[in-house]
Amino acid sequence: MNQKHNTYQQLVKAVPKSLQLFLNVCLVLLALILSFLLMKELIEFLNILLTGGTSDYKLFLANILIFFLYFEFITMIIKYFKEDYHFPLRYFIYIGITAMIRLIIVEHDHAINTLIYALIILILIISYFIINITPLERPVRSSILMKKD
Repeated sequence: MNQKHNTYQQLVKAVPKSLQLFLNVCLVLLALILSFLLMKELIEFLNILLTGGTSDYKLFLANILIFFLYFEFITMIIKYFKEDYHFPLRYFIYIGITAMIRLIIVEHDHAINTLIYALIILILIISYFIINITPLERPVRSSILMKKD
């Protein structure tokens, strides 16, 4: 009976560790792909600047914001490993704000959609403000909610 219990305990401990390893490997691969795309975008910028290939400033601004989205995703993956396997919520908010700004720049033909995008940015900024004013520590749970051993 005791050996079955020990085997079960080892299995229970091994599953999360193996899933964490799988997640880490996938995130490293994603970071490499995003780094490649970031470099590709940088080469495209240099090409536009050196050759003067396009005069469409909207396309150029959209490419700049895509560059920042790649940059923010790579930064978020780095923070995940530095902060003990945790994605900080504020990085998701940064990415959301950048993506909405890109939408406003690229697709601003309909005023209602632009207003909705601007309201979404306002909501994200308010969310960021709320995150910054709340304490980092979790409140102590009530003894009523705590499990009894």
